[in-house]
Amino acid sequence: QVHLVESGGGLVQPGGSLRLSCAASESSFSINAMGWYRQAPGKQRELVALTTSIGRTNYADSVKGRFTISRDNAKNTVYLQMNSLKPEDTAVYYCNANGYVYGTRWVDSWGQGTQVTVSS
Repeated sequence: QVHLVESGGGLVQPGGSLRLSCAASESSFSINAMGWYRQAPGKQRELVALTTSIGRTNYADSVKGRFTISRDNAKNTVYLQMNSLKPEDTAVYYCNANGYVYGTRWVDSWGQGTQVTVSS
């Protein structure tokens, strides 16, 4: 088990910005990939952005050019910079991480979710 601590959500006006962060509590966690998913009421959870240990990134088409994912490997932390926010970005955002603990045990962990609300 790896505990992921999320922060940075809140209420913002359309066109505004937020920065989400997610930190893995286990220092022995060697991250393979970290990413952000979101789920709006009545909809399925969807991938927002993903970054891998080899530097690959993936973004949902709806956020390309507006959101940027980055990571600090030394801190086992991933960030999501969200700019030009739209009402349709409103959702609960979940951090996800997978990798090896103590170099041998594979884990796939989820954060508790943080609410992002974009409204005027």
